[in-house]
Amino acid sequence: MSAIPAATDGAPPRAGGSGAVPRHVAIIMDGNGRWAAKRGLPRVAGHRAGAEAVRRTLRSAVEMGVEVLTLYAFSSENWRRSEEEVSDLKGLLGFYLERELAELEREGVQLRLIGDHSAFGSDLAQRLEKAVKRTAHNRRLTLVIALNYGSRLEIAAAAKRLAAKATSGEIDVGAIDEQMFGAELMTSEWPDLDLLIRTSGEKRLSNFLLWQVAYSELVFVDTLWPDFDERAFKAALEEFSARQRRFGGR
Repeated sequence: MSAIPAATDGAPPRAGGSGAVPRHVAIIMDGNGRWAAKRGLPRVAGHRAGAEAVRRTLRSAVEMGVEVLTLYAFSSENWRRSEEEVSDLKGLLGFYLERELAELEREGVQLRLIGDHSAFGSDLAQRLEKAVKRTAHNRRLTLVIALNYGSRLEIAAAAKRLAAKATSGEIDVGAIDEQMFGAELMTSEWPDLDLLIRTSGEKRLSNFLLWQVAYSELVFVDTLWPDFDERAFKAALEEFSARQRRFGGR
């Protein structure tokens, strides 16, 4: 068995070192609420400022040559927040979707979704789906937004699908391996995750891409998400490029 897992599209993950740029970067965008609280502002102000950080980061990712940028926008656990905050988040998502769609097209960015976005209601879900279709032809960078996403649910659903295929005789149980399991995940068509960034100083994964992160480089920064800018993103990529990734080998 090879010590280096193959990327989903057949190409190996980026090894890092010598100025390598990660193909697939994911970010846990944390700290909007604390950013607002430090300024005596309502939490929604932090989310608005966080949306501007998304714009900066997306622009930087395009310029740096990243192929896939996955953002943790709303977890399956975020429904535990107050009804007012959830409503604000949904409203902001709709607003920025309309505002940024033309920019995504100009920059050649393809929008994709993981998670169950239907939970946000038919109107917003339809607008999201239209944006996905409208940008489907873009190839410069893929922006993946995780909405109502939870990695444990994703993994359990993949296991259920494989179990159903085995029960029906479509596949042999003995043939199930990492590649077959990975093909059932929502991220199966994109390169393996090279770099995971989390802002705000927290050092946990929060049920995000638990399978995909197995061989990723992890970078935790103290910066609150609304303050995350081009310089911070570039610094994270430089840290990635300085690391030597061995994937279990020597």
